[in-house]
Amino acid sequence: MKDSKKEFHIKGGEKILNIIKSFSATEKFIFSIFTIIAIVSSFSLALSVNNLFLVPVPAHGGKISEGIVGLPRYINPVLAITDIDNDLSTLIYAGLMKYENGKIISDLAEKYTVSADGLVYTFTLKDNLRFHDGIAITTDDIEFTIQKIEDIIIKSPLRADWANIGIKKINDKEIQFILKQPYTPFLSNTTVGILPKHIWSKVSPEQFIYSQYNLEPIGAGPYRIGRIQRDNGGIPEFYTLYPFNRYNNGEAYIEELEIRFYPNEKLAIEEYNANIIQTLARISPQEANTIGTSTAHTEILHSPLPRIFGIFLNQNQAPIFTNEIVRKALNESAPKNRIVNEVLYGYGIESDSPLPIKNIEKATEDSSGNIEKAKKMLIDDGFATTSDGVLEKKDKKGIQRLEFSIATVDSPDLKHIAEIVKEEWAKIGVKVNIKVFEYGDLYQNIISTRRYDALLFGESIGKDIDLYAFWHSSQRNAPGLNIAMYVNSKVDKILEDIRVSSDEKVKEEKYSQFEKIIKDEVPAIFLYSPEFIYIVSDKVRGLELGNVINPSSRFYNINKWYTETDNVWKFFIKDSNNKKE
Repeated sequence: MKDSKKEFHIKGGEKILNIIKSFSATEKFIFSIFTIIAIVSSFSLALSVNNLFLVPVPAHGGKISEGIVGLPRYINPVLAITDIDNDLSTLIYAGLMKYENGKIISDLAEKYTVSADGLVYTFTLKDNLRFHDGIAITTDDIEFTIQKIEDIIIKSPLRADWANIGIKKINDKEIQFILKQPYTPFLSNTTVGILPKHIWSKVSPEQFIYSQYNLEPIGAGPYRIGRIQRDNGGIPEFYTLYPFNRYNNGEAYIEELEIRFYPNEKLAIEEYNANIIQTLARISPQEANTIGTSTAHTEILHSPLPRIFGIFLNQNQAPIFTNEIVRKALNESAPKNRIVNEVLYGYGIESDSPLPIKNIEKATEDSSGNIEKAKKMLIDDGFATTSDGVLEKKDKKGIQRLEFSIATVDSPDLKHIAEIVKEEWAKIGVKVNIKVFEYGDLYQNIISTRRYDALLFGESIGKDIDLYAFWHSSQRNAPGLNIAMYVNSKVDKILEDIRVSSDEKVKEEKYSQFEKIIKDEVPAIFLYSPEFIYIVSDKVRGLELGNVINPSSRFYNINKWYTETDNVWKFFIKDSNNKKE
């Protein structure tokens, strides 16, 4: 029987071996060296060719520690009002929809439809949705969450957003929201995080704010709570979060996310410099400026916030502001450029509009304040300088004296701005008296009662650029936000039209009309839009700040952040448009 084994031979192999055997010792040594060089070169060439086809891709693993100044109180989307509470709610909860790169995309919802009249929004949930504890998510949880927002006893800060909106649960996967009139920004309401009914239904409305689940939450967001470290007094020192592997938009890459709390900015910065934390949000422009010039391996991300800071003029309280020339002279001489550079260290954009997006478009403009022009406007209007340097004007109503007070909150930035404004306006003959209040006192006793001549304050316009609450005449009294006490029937109609229009071109035209009227009438002196500042170690990748809606929006794409990478061949990557990191 023949041997089934096959033997393989290199053609001419025996001849080559005989030649090698005939080599002298020196020739064999030299031949060996060249052979090794050839093998190493071939391997190196193969490796180089291989590397040409390899690209780094995000990999699961790694840890990030983020520092936050302050403590959480309500990690609950129904109750969250502080930036810290919203930060953690964004990480832990999921809504029907979510924001990403400034656009609303699906989160728990598979799809949605809007009726032709704009009154009925129908949402269908994705399959196999789960909360962090493994319990299925149904439309019962959606309905329950909105009912808690609407509950007058709970006093949710979102209650006004859901007033007069009907809810109809079709089945476990479909739910409808019925509006009384079209409201195009409504879709943003559905980004609110959803509470698990099986947990919160056991908590009475009276006990809602006291529940332990406000600090030990269970949601359906990209991260779940793994551990809470507390001090001897039971105060949380840090939260350790882990990726939720059933998060419907893809499991997060960072395997451990630690949120550490600090009593003050100074301590947080010290721990950032010591690499105890790798990201730090909401620090002052002054500290950001210091870090930016002294710390290596650091990136300072910053983006304009949809917020407007200005001096709002109360014509009902201070008759001097009924003079249009006075309002325009104050606006002409407002030291906007000095404020942005001296107080904000460049982390802000000068403002001349009630629309934050308009301020961003005009970010390159310089508005230093024209003192000479402003003073000439007042002199031409009949004002004359008195012995104390303050301008006065006599008319049928009596003496108009350019003296008034500015009320503001007790914060270093706003007090500094008030002093700058006082100094600059003194140059045109205006006497400003500054009144500083603790925030609670300012809101309850000054803003709510509208007892101020002028108010140095900020308006948080929000994600939808809906200005109804800030400028419609129906919002003049608290809790309305029309702090300029502004009344104009044309503006009222424009704002009402914007709310019901779904045509972006129409809305843009309406906004332009609104802006022109406000600029012509000058009911407020707009100063600046602040920037959100985020200090980030260069080890963190995949972070896209994009259009910042609010400070918590930095976490909208948290599931795409990474610190670790794997190398794979290019043709294994499905998305050829991936950005190079």
